[in-house]
This record gives sequence, structure tokens and C-alpha cells, in this order.
Amino acid sequence: MYTGKPVVLASQSPRRRQLLEQAGIPFEVKISEAEETFPPDMPIPDVPVHIARQKAKAVAAAYSDNDVIVAADTVVVLHNTIIGKPTDRADAIRILTALSGQIHEVITGVVILHNGREEAFSQTTEVHFKPLSPGQIEYYVDHYQPYDKAGAYAIQEWIGAVGIDRINGCFYNVMGLPISQVAERLQKI
Repeated sequence: MYTGKPVVLASQSPRRRQLLEQAGIPFEVKISEAEETFPPDMPIPDVPVHIARQKAKAVAAAYSDNDVIVAADTVVVLHNTIIGKPTDRADAIRILTALSGQIHEVITGVVILHNGREEAFSQTTEVHFKPLSPGQIEYYVDHYQPYDKAGAYAIQEWIGAVGIDRINGCFYNVMGLPISQVAERLQKI
């Protein structure tokens, strides 16, 4: 169990806050104003760590070296293409239609800064979507409005219960934070 000082979570994600609370990790939130960009030729598995690093460094400037900064970024990858957050209802429907009946990857990159050191890692989970009808997709988008979610869905919501038949890897990683790895690494600080 992490018994250190509260960590600084460089994220506005309510799901990441929920996971830190579940793990009993005390924290405060400092929203990062980082650009969240990456070089176009960067290998996809490196992208979430790169963006998490941008978030962590942007927030760390307001804190001392002995504070613990935790930043994360999650990407959804389908057919070697990063699927971002939907821009509107039509885009969310388009994204979920593309994911329907497919296997995709969710990669979360995490960066922890403490005492001038950086620990960076990522975790990948494979997600299997069942074929979804247009009615199911529209129901989900209209009732859950997943506009702030990479891949236009949250596994812990209705669509995860009825649309995902299995995953290979960490469930919490798909939510946005591989919390068991984060907790393990924080214990070593």
C-alpha cells in the first residue's frame, strides 16, 4: 500500500481519479495544459508515453522535485491507426461502427516523476468487440455521450457490458490507468 505523500495527478479524467481512489492512493489533481502532440513518424506504441511525459512535465513546473507527479495517456489503436476522441455524434457513431466486430488495442502510457527521476512505462490490452447493430451504437452514443473518451467508449459503461465479449490484458488499463502497475511502482518510491 502506498503510504507516501499525496501524488499529483496530471489528468482531468474522472476515471483515473476513480482508480486512484479505489487503490487507496491519496492524490490531488492538477490539470495539464500540455499540447498532447507527437511526431508523425513516432511508432504508435511510444505515443501514449510521449504524451504522458508532456503532461507530467507541464504540471511538474509548478511543484518541487520531491513531489510525485503521475501522468497518463490512453490511445485506442485499430488496424495500426490511432483512434482519438470523437468530435461529435456522427464521429462517435463512425468510430464505434469501425470498432464493431473488430479486435483493437488500448495502450496506456504512464510517466511518474519524483526526485528528478522519471519512470515511464506502458501497458497494452487487446479488446474484442462483438458486432454491434446501428441501433445499439446510436443508443450508446445518445445515452452516454462518449465524446471525452478515446475510441468513443468506456468499457465500464453499457457498451462494455453488452458489446465487448473479451479482453486480453488489464481491464483497468482500458479504463485509462493500469492501476496495479502504478500502485506497485509508487510503493517503491
